[in-house]
Amino acid sequence: MSLKKLIFLIALFIVQWIFAQDMKEGFTYLETGKYAEAETFFSTILKDYPENKTARLCYGRAIGLNGKAKEAYNLFTELLADYPNDFEVKLNYGESLLWNNNFTDAKVYYNSLVAEDPNSFAAQLGFANTLSNLKEYENALNVVNTALEVSPGNPNALTSKKYIYLGYAYQNQQVQNYEKAEELLKKNLVLFENDKDTLLNLANLYLIWNQLDKAKETYNTLAEQPDHKIIAQNGLALVEHLNSKEKKALGISTEAYQSLSDKTDKSIVQQTTERYIQALIWNKKFNEAATLIDNLIIEYPNQNWVLSLRATLNIYKSNFKDSLDDYNQILVNDSTSFDGNLGKANVLKALGYTENAYASAENTLKFYKEQKDATNFINQLDNSFAPTLESKAAYTFDNGDNNAFSFSNNVIFPLSLKFSLLGSYNYRTTNNSTTNNSATSNDLSLGLSYKLIPSITFKGTAGLTSAKAETDDYTQLLTDLSFSIKSFKLQSLDVGYKRQIESFNADLLDREIVQNNYYANYNLGTNFNLGWFTQLMYTSQNDGNSRNLLFTSLYYNLLAKPSVKVGFNYQHITFKDQLPTIYFSPEKFNAYEVFVNLIKDEAAAKPKEWFYNLTGAFGYQYIEDDPKITAYRIQGAFGYRFSERSILNIYGTRSNIASATAAGFTFTEIGLRFKWQFLKKAVFTR
Repeated sequence: MSLKKLIFLIALFIVQWIFAQDMKEGFTYLETGKYAEAETFFSTILKDYPENKTARLCYGRAIGLNGKAKEAYNLFTELLADYPNDFEVKLNYGESLLWNNNFTDAKVYYNSLVAEDPNSFAAQLGFANTLSNLKEYENALNVVNTALEVSPGNPNALTSKKYIYLGYAYQNQQVQNYEKAEELLKKNLVLFENDKDTLLNLANLYLIWNQLDKAKETYNTLAEQPDHKIIAQNGLALVEHLNSKEKKALGISTEAYQSLSDKTDKSIVQQTTERYIQALIWNKKFNEAATLIDNLIIEYPNQNWVLSLRATLNIYKSNFKDSLDDYNQILVNDSTSFDGNLGKANVLKALGYTENAYASAENTLKFYKEQKDATNFINQLDNSFAPTLESKAAYTFDNGDNNAFSFSNNVIFPLSLKFSLLGSYNYRTTNNSTTNNSATSNDLSLGLSYKLIPSITFKGTAGLTSAKAETDDYTQLLTDLSFSIKSFKLQSLDVGYKRQIESFNADLLDREIVQNNYYANYNLGTNFNLGWFTQLMYTSQNDGNSRNLLFTSLYYNLLAKPSVKVGFNYQHITFKDQLPTIYFSPEKFNAYEVFVNLIKDEAAAKPKEWFYNLTGAFGYQYIEDDPKITAYRIQGAFGYRFSERSILNIYGTRSNIASATAAGFTFTEIGLRFKWQFLKKAVFTR
């Protein structure tokens, strides 16, 4: 080599070394995440050295990582044209595809890079991240494991593996493959012991899976980490709520809320404030919740999370129209909001706008595919419009030697969201072992139910009863017409007319007594657990007699789940004519009782769960001006839900409280009831 060439090479090396030293500051900016400073730095370098490959690469990375993905892609496209065989340029071009969310092209490109150099860590990791973004998690795990073979223990690869596991678990959770999701998250915890993100995902999985004990255990594990205790307490409060332990939920949430400080992360402050207000609502501390929400509305006007809290409060207070306004505003702010879409669906259902409720729930699934709550909401609505059959068989006896066996079938067959066909068949045979009287009746009725407007539903049936008694066989018309009205908050009113045959025992059935009943039932609820039910009925009979009946019940809900009610009932009956030798018909009758009612509602029972309803009542009854008589009543039902479509229960009643037809003896009934949704879905298309 000539002296001239040697001097040139030495000079070139010195220049490149000096140039590299000049760019060291820019490299530091990139390595420390100061992308704006790096962008400015390398932009200045390129003014003097516009063709320098290193400066162009670094500038491209700086702008790409600083949010200018499209410009970075264009720059690396130009670099690739200038240096088509430069592997470092190829790696950066591939990364620019990821910045632009062009994962399909990135998959093809990274596949070629790992084929070109299987030992390139950057290529393997880029390929794994691409597959993860495409939700091809199983392949992504294989590739990231290859990257870790190339660079064992590499923190970037381990972080990618963590999020691949999280994504893969969530994918399985969405399709309700809960066991697989649990397995993946537990593998993640082996790699990252007590990792916050993994524990939160695992706890959420258990909540959705209804494995509440496991969810509680997972949140308690997270709570052992002081930095994450508040987040864990927010989760524990939710677990207690789902376990119907509202006071405990409020206690945990209050502790978390009171531990907030100026140093607490803003997102945790918001999450904790939300949970605390929710816990107040769950415990019906509506005034306290409303005060906090009003303050938040001032501090965070038109923020969706605050609007959602106010909407929830109004749902619990049955202010559905106000709640609907808030959900509509949430959707104006963000049409993809989960709370907005599904919350609106629930409110519309409560207001009776069934078709719109369906639309809102289906809109939720457009943004959150296969989301469990939205799917369950639609399935429950579907089930409510599937044809159902309810059958009962009962045996009745009293100490007046009357015995009766009855069997009934009732069918509801919806033909649209508003219109249903109704049908019923009832058979009753009764006899008296003292008088040897016996009688049998068969009732058949057909009718319809129609929702006139969302708050008013009409029901009407008409049919015939055919009776065979000791002295006469006859046929009579049956009718039942009613309007169910729910136009006012926490109130319902049923008004109607019912024509029936008195069939309590064989003697009465033999007399062919036709009753025309005109009635009104009114129910009033409150937001402070007090309720009031009243029934008024006027009955005219074809024997010239008439009856007035008043029944009223004032009750208080002690517990929500299971429901425990205590209350007071009063009943008043008068007859125009007193016919004591024929049927119980006093000039005046009064009954007073206190009662306790324990219910695990069959409607809330899940498949393969038991439900029950127990009532005990004690009081006094007054017939005419006679001395008071002790009155008691015991009722119970115990049943099992086999599936979403079928339930079976036994029931029984024992009472000595006089009815409109009998007094002075003990009445007992035991029976079996079966309710079956005999078609899987509605017969009509919405």
